[in-house]
Amino acid sequence: MAGLANLLFGYVWRSFQSRERLKAEIIVLRHQLNILRRRAPKRPRLSGCDRALFVWLHRLFPSIVGAITIIRPETVIGWHRAGFRAWWRWKSCNLGGRPKVDRELRDLIRRMCEENALWAAPRIHGELLKLGFTVAQSTVSKYMLRGRRPPSQGWKTFLRNHADSIAAVDFLVVPTLTFERLFAFVVLGVGRRAILWIGVTTNPTAPWLARQITEAFPWDTAPSFLIRDNDGAYGKVFTRRVRSMGIRDRPTAPRSPWQNGYVERVIGSIRRECLDHVVVWNEAHLRRVLDAYSHYYNSTRTHLGLHKDAPYLRPVEYRGRIVARDILGRLHHQYCRM
Repeated sequence: MAGLANLLFGYVWRSFQSRERLKAEIIVLRHQLNILRRRAPKRPRLSGCDRALFVWLHRLFPSIVGAITIIRPETVIGWHRAGFRAWWRWKSCNLGGRPKVDRELRDLIRRMCEENALWAAPRIHGELLKLGFTVAQSTVSKYMLRGRRPPSQGWKTFLRNHADSIAAVDFLVVPTLTFERLFAFVVLGVGRRAILWIGVTTNPTAPWLARQITEAFPWDTAPSFLIRDNDGAYGKVFTRRVRSMGIRDRPTAPRSPWQNGYVERVIGSIRRECLDHVVVWNEAHLRRVLDAYSHYYNSTRTHLGLHKDAPYLRPVEYRGRIVARDILGRLHHQYCRM
């Protein structure tokens, strides 16, 4: 009996000593923290893991607030509340609501808006429904381009819509062997990019230009529109002749050759593919050279804008022997089957 009492007394004494030792260690640790705070009065920098540890301990043991010394208790409580709000926000973000719009659909809405200046949200919404997209009209309005200019018809749209009834004219200046200047008046049909007429002279006056227009469009072949620049050679005689033929004169803006780009491109082709390789003797020589090149240009030369076809619909040949015909002294060749 005495031995059991001694064993129990020893266990209680050791337990008392362990608790007293823990209390002593806690006092020593707190005192060390106080010393460190006096030496480093600045606010301590805590990582995210440190904050999470304090929040987790506070959630399990709220009484530890009184034991915290390096930070204020209100700070730990604020961290806990901020974490709760973040957790609840993350939990609530996947509860449904309006579905997100795919990037493909957003890009398609903007593309339709750019390519169709006359379309509003209902028109674009109808096209999207026909393409199999399930989207609200308000969503289409949200992703449409803002600040669009009022619908207007630019030169590019005008030319595309009226290409078959538009002719374009311009001058080509060619020096001769004796340094004399010759003027070639080029008339181009915009629809098939065909050279309709080339007139050559040394003095392009308004009556001469009016006569060239008459010869380029005999009978009822006159186009509806005529595009030209603001050259001073076009006088009142030319303007009256054009109007009498039922042609609407459309001068380009000053210093804007791109508005008459089709005929400018043809003149560039005439220079690069013909005149840059020929020394012109006189007016008759230039006329023969330009006639030969215009025949080659219209009936043989393929064009990228015409899907690799010629202005005068060159047929595809499958049978026969391939024969080459010289054009402009072997400067170009025409290949056909015989």
